[in-house]
Amino acid sequence: MHNFRDLEVWSKSMKLCKEFYLASKNFPKEELFGLTSHARRSIYSVPSNIAEGAGRDTNAQFSHFLNIALGSSFEFETQILIAKDLDFFYNNEFDSIYSEIKYIQNMIVKLKQKLNT
Repeated sequence: MHNFRDLEVWSKSMKLCKEFYLASKNFPKEELFGLTSHARRSIYSVPSNIAEGAGRDTNAQFSHFLNIALGSSFEFETQILIAKDLDFFYNNEFDSIYSEIKYIQNMIVKLKQKLNT
């Protein structure tokens, strides 16, 4: 069992959740129950699954939840690319969020590799 609060990948994904929630407040109101809601659910799934996996008994179980977190991160990446194409982001919001999700994805992959060795 791992303490998820000690994991940098969990901490970074929590910060990204907040950053995206703040940025998405400026998305069109008609998207509140569409793209905005779906993107929010996918990004908060990342730290949630990291935390759930960290609380499991084995590294194999933890790795399974990291797979789910990674899948959610790719789902989120797709959704923010759509939002960018629709010009929903202001200034450099997209660049910051995009680079952070790519970094988090790499961290998840490296943590999975570490667990499987």
